[in-house]
Amino acid sequence: MPHLVGPRLSWLVVLLAVLFSGLALALPITADESDAGVANVPAGAESRQAEQVRDELGGSEIVPAIVVIDRAGATGSDGAQLTDDDRATVETLVKSLQRYAVEGSTVFQQFSDDGAAAIVGVPLSARASNDELVATVGDMRTYLGRELTGGLRAQVTGGPAFTVDLAGVFDGADTRLLMVTALVVAVLLLLTYRSPWLWLVPLAVVGVADQVAVSVVAVGTKVLPFTTDGASVGITSVLVFGAGTNYALLLIARYREELRRHENRYEAMRIAVDRAAPAILASSGTVVLALLCLGFAQSPSSRNIGLGGALGIVTAVLYALLVLPAAMTVPGRRLFWPFVPRAGQEVAERSGFWWRVAAGVTRRPVLVGSASLVLLGVLMIPLAGLRTGLSQTEQFRATPESVTGQETLGEHFPAGSSQPTIVVVATDAAAKAQTALADLDGVRSARPERNTSATAGRTVIDVVLDAAPASGAAFDTIRQIRTTVDGIDPQALVGGSDAQALDADRIADRDRRIVIPLVLLVVLAVLLVLLRSLVAAGLLVLTVVATYAAAMGAAWFAFDRWFGFPALDLIVPLMAFLFLVALGVDYNIFLTTRAREEAAKSPEDVARGPISVALAVTGGVITSAGILLAAVFAVLGVLPLITLTQIGVIVGFGVLLDTLLVRSVLVPALVTLLGRWFWWPGELSRRPAAPEEPEKTPV
Repeated sequence: MPHLVGPRLSWLVVLLAVLFSGLALALPITADESDAGVANVPAGAESRQAEQVRDELGGSEIVPAIVVIDRAGATGSDGAQLTDDDRATVETLVKSLQRYAVEGSTVFQQFSDDGAAAIVGVPLSARASNDELVATVGDMRTYLGRELTGGLRAQVTGGPAFTVDLAGVFDGADTRLLMVTALVVAVLLLLTYRSPWLWLVPLAVVGVADQVAVSVVAVGTKVLPFTTDGASVGITSVLVFGAGTNYALLLIARYREELRRHENRYEAMRIAVDRAAPAILASSGTVVLALLCLGFAQSPSSRNIGLGGALGIVTAVLYALLVLPAAMTVPGRRLFWPFVPRAGQEVAERSGFWWRVAAGVTRRPVLVGSASLVLLGVLMIPLAGLRTGLSQTEQFRATPESVTGQETLGEHFPAGSSQPTIVVVATDAAAKAQTALADLDGVRSARPERNTSATAGRTVIDVVLDAAPASGAAFDTIRQIRTTVDGIDPQALVGGSDAQALDADRIADRDRRIVIPLVLLVVLAVLLVLLRSLVAAGLLVLTVVATYAAAMGAAWFAFDRWFGFPALDLIVPLMAFLFLVALGVDYNIFLTTRAREEAAKSPEDVARGPISVALAVTGGVITSAGILLAAVFAVLGVLPLITLTQIGVIVGFGVLLDTLLVRSVLVPALVTLLGRWFWWPGELSRRPAAPEEPEKTPV
């Protein structure tokens, strides 16, 4: 690594970093954003192809917002029949809501068979931007809340309303997430360094890196095949803050250690960078390569997170290794006040809490290792009942109006009325397909779509399902529909929100089968290059996989028993695996690279002594880094979206498990048990074995 520190050079680097960061933040470039409605479905999926054909036929120019009206707003009137006056009010609303409808379309109405509810469909433009939909749906809700009295209640649901409510989740989310993340990092850095101002330097550097990463990602969307969405932006910010602060903690810890050996602070920083950079580069390289593996995913949302997160990590590591060293050396040793490291002070390698932990682990490695494995195994047990796949109404931790409206609609109408399934068939087979579809179990109605023209020999049929959107029953019906129409027209296409959700489920399963092995190969390759040991690399990969499984099991138990979540979102298992394996191996890299460095100094003992020293000198900083990273991921819970909450909880718990158990206990126990064979087939494995310590007779 270049040594960009010196009496004048440090000031110059800081100045150039400020200028570069200012220019990056001033770039008038906004990131390309993806359509949240199809974030998990690639363009080649059958459901997306159906939408494209429908678009060509003119049918997707319009998408209805559904107003559900009932008397549940009146005290004691739940399920009450609509009166004649209520029906007259609905007739009036149909006329007044016409002003929101797209030009050339007509607002429609329908009363339920039980006489307790009505729906009013307001056709909106399918090409309206999110901002336009927010304005229109918000105005409709305000108008309805003002106009309806006497116990009548109106709820706006349907596709446009879900889009608006999902956008509302991320309204101001960037600022809120940044503020909470910065506060968490500031508090933990203050507790770590116990200095009134030292924490300001890494926080400022990482905070600026986070904002520069936003501009870097925006530029990336213009030249690379990905876009951004609310989830990917939030996760990228958490990655930059979490990983960037971890790298800062490791570098600063090594710098403080070298300040006790060297009088010249610039020389101390040069050595600290030389010693810490390989581990930091290996760690960041592992995360970047693992994120790039998401480029092989078919899910657009996964690719967004992968490419955006990779650019964010690259930005973070550049600021950590180029800007932070200069920023730390500018103020000198007094930055560490009141615990100022002085040249000549003893570097406590064989004392302190972590040295005692290391001594306990290496003295009884079989007992400690076995107990650790049993604990991990117990935490994995709940995986037997794991469920995946959230319906559209289950995406939110809070309950927005679009969700409650859909629930009310499902009580009085076929649940699929708000978002019908679409079937595109050859026109000469349309009549036969319509009849066959209407006879299927789970299908309430099938009729040609009013807004499309049967041109180019294709016809669109709207199919209303009985089942709730994106439910298991809805998926079963979609499979029946596809089987049925394929037998009538092999070129038929089935689309709509339920078909998209089913395709997303299939694609998520495919992505897990492709990406997870790739990530494991990447991590294994990096560890092989870094440690030059097949045994060490293989064991460390197995430990992080075990941590992932244990974290998933424990988190699922909490989600199922305490949080009341019905399932994991489709993207969560893959994202949790990626972050836990890529980030979890960081701490093993920090520990084992230091152990390898210590083993190289030892002519005989390459296991017990070096791993003890490595744990003693890295235990504090790695534990601080793990707690900080876990807290940063937990910050994702400030957003009322179940997907991000689940990722935050799983990764946060997994990082703590990896930091406090696997890295601190299990790995040192394995290193001690295997001895020099832990480093096989590297040069360290050919060192003579250390003599056994005599057993001490208990007093």
